[in-house]
Amino acid sequence: MIAEALRSLERSMARNPRELIIETILEGYRHEHRILAGEPLDDTDVDMFGELFAKAQQDGKLAAHVDVRHLSHLAGMHVSEGVRHWAAGTYGDRPFAGVVTRDIAALIAGCNQLPA
Repeated sequence: MIAEALRSLERSMARNPRELIIETILEGYRHEHRILAGEPLDDTDVDMFGELFAKAQQDGKLAAHVDVRHLSHLAGMHVSEGVRHWAAGTYGDRPFAGVVTRDIAALIAGCNQLPA
């Protein structure tokens, strides 16, 4: 499911100038800084993975000890940084969806382990 969502995002990104994509990511960072400075959240803030991870936890595919909200935030950070790196060309010929899907899968696997 994650891979398909990221492939769809990649197809969408490919239709836009890379400079615009980078500027969009940077604006997202500026938005987050404004939130950290005390500005209230608005209804446009999107949690890309929260519902999916919550369902996976309910189905027993994600361990009960996993903080779904935090994991979703971390996965979203991977997407944002992945978009920025893809747009800057640092992935070379590797597809965005492939790189970021592997990163998020590794993140989930690590979070799913019992804490020490």
